[in-house]
Parts: sequence; C-alpha cells; structure tokens
Amino acid sequence: MSSLKTTLPLPKTVYRREDGEGSVQVKMNTGPKIDGAKVFAIYGKGGIGKSTTSSNLSVAFSKLGHRVLQIGCDPKHDSTFTLTKRLQPTVIDILETVDFHAEELRPEDFVFEGYNGVMCVEAGGPPAGTGCGGYVVGQTVKLLKEHHLLEDTDVVIFDVLGDVVCGGFAAPLQHADRALVVTANDFDSIFAMNRIVAAIQAKAKNYDVRLGGVIANRSAGTDEIDRFAAHTGLNRLAHFPDLDAIRRSRLKKSTLFEMEPSPELEAVQNEYLRLAAALYAGTEPNEAKSMKDREIFDFLGFE
Repeated sequence: MSSLKTTLPLPKTVYRREDGEGSVQVKMNTGPKIDGAKVFAIYGKGGIGKSTTSSNLSVAFSKLGHRVLQIGCDPKHDSTFTLTKRLQPTVIDILETVDFHAEELRPEDFVFEGYNGVMCVEAGGPPAGTGCGGYVVGQTVKLLKEHHLLEDTDVVIFDVLGDVVCGGFAAPLQHADRALVVTANDFDSIFAMNRIVAAIQAKAKNYDVRLGGVIANRSAGTDEIDRFAAHTGLNRLAHFPDLDAIRRSRLKKSTLFEMEPSPELEAVQNEYLRLAAALYAGTEPNEAKSMKDREIFDFLGFE
C-alpha cells in the first residue's frame, strides 16, 4: 500500500531587528558624572505640578545667589516654559538636525537663559515606543560636560517625567545627590509616591542618591501625606497650597516670582525660598521604607 506524503512549504526566513535598532534606544550608559554642583531629581505622579515646583524652586535658588541649571526630562519639553516664555527645542531635536554628530553643536543650540538667569535645557525623550529616556539623560549630561557648562553651576534640577520608574526615567537618580517627591494629599498621588520611593531605594544601593523628602503640593491639608510619611520614615520638606495664582502663572507662562504680588503669593514665594535655602544647606537622607501595594492600599483612606 503506498503512503501519501504531505509536503509542507518551508517557513520563510524572518529577519528581526533588535528592539531599538534605528532609534535612540541603547544599553544604559550614564556617561560622565556631574561634579561640584548640588543635584536634585524631582519625581511625582503625572500632573501633580513637578514642573511648576521645579521652575519656582530654580528661581528661588537663583534669588539666593546660586547659579542654576534646570533639565527637563519629558518628551513634551514643557518643563522650562515659565522660565523662558516659550517651548524650547529638546536635545534630541537638536541632535537630529546634525545627524547626531554632537561635536557640531554649540551651547546656545540647546541651553537657553530663563528668568533671573536660570539656565534651561529640555532633554526631551525619544518618540513614543522607540527608545529609552536614559539615553537622553546621558547624552544631555555628556553635552553639558563637553561644553564645560557644569563648571560654573551651583545647582542642577532634573524635572522628571511622571511617575515612571523604569530604568530610563530613573536615570537622573544616577546623577542626583537628593531625590525629592512631589505629592498631593490624595490616594493616587501618595500611592504613586510609594512606588517612587521604592525606585529611589533601589538606585541608592549602587549610587550616591538618597531620598531627600516630600513636597506637598496643590493641597489644602497634609494629613494623609503626614500619616504616610510618619509610617514610612519620610520628612515633609514644604507645603504649597492649591492657589489660583499658581494655575494662572502657568497660563501666563510665568513663574510665581513674576506674578502680581499678594499676601498669599508672598507666603508661597517665601516657602520656596525657605525650601531652597534648606536644600542647599543640606538635608539629612530619609531612611524610608516603602510599602507593598496591597499594604498601602489598605493603609490609605478611612472607613
């Protein structure tokens, strides 16, 4: 009895590209370190007001006589617009115009002076789904070092995208002395803060960064923040209420130090100046211990 053979077609050869090939995604490489300046990385839940906090803190440092550089780490490149009054191009945008030949760039191509002399850089980020934010941070610091722009800087502030705690957007922690977390007095902000604390703890095992404390923002009260902080070993460094003047300052593309004066606004300005002075003098690291997700879920709120 003859047997029937079924001949199957050979599979086609599929040539796969490595994830990130043809984009800016590469293995993590932080490059040169920042020496001399005090470096702060600011994290928090998306939309919590990190850029507002960063920009006004930068101005406060400058009002105290320090030379300040603010680095925005968000593809939206909106960290510094209240300082410079416009959306500045990102380092990645500028590098792309010279086919990523960094040697062709001049400092004025990617560093812009803002209010009261604060120097501003928008590191930006890769297009969505195509790369790693860690590369962008590393390239930005490398450019700043190559052009000797960090030698005359007293304070560097990294304003970091949302509450993403992946290796890429945790890259500023590899350069920072202190990491600060901005939070509101609500469940979602504190839940996100807890995960950020865990990320900072992880980086602190291999790098010099330490948790500096918590900044309460857009909140009338701080009871839930303080309860969480006491439980985990965090310090609250400052409290900024939810004032309409703060909302209007973003719409006017201005820092709070440029707004029409009022007793409420003066109190906020003084709080920023106090915070800047305390941070520059040096804050003790917080030996905080983050909570498991289920634990903090049960901990927050009330019956």
